[in-house]
Amino acid sequence: MIKLNSKEEKELIYFIKDWLKVHGYSQKDLATKLNITSSRTSEILKKMKEIHKKGGLFNLAKKLIEIEQSWINNNTNKNIKEDIQINNNERNDQCKKDQGSYNQLDLNYKVDIDVLMERMEKDYKE
Repeated sequence: MIKLNSKEEKELIYFIKDWLKVHGYSQKDLATKLNITSSRTSEILKKMKEIHKKGGLFNLAKKLIEIEQSWINNNTNKNIKEDIQINNNERNDQCKKDQGSYNQLDLNYKVDIDVLMERMEKDYKE
């Protein structure tokens, strides 16, 4: 494959920095996805050159798309988990509010249904 020239390298670095900024990730996050230990620009560029060498711009674009998709999926899963947590918190808050009203009736809504049935039968017999 044809090597990247210095102009293309600079454009690639500018693109990657803008791309990271748009997605809210850092060079360290990208380095992690690329399986490299250093998050320095020179190391990321070195890895990008290796990817380019194996398949050109197509391979480079493919790798960046894979990374972007994993970030999007990660954010989607994170948002779903946050929504579930918010719903659980709202339910817990509602249960706490409801608990007070049940306690006014001298009922513990957490009591097992069998125990509740026994109490009802006992109250009915008396």
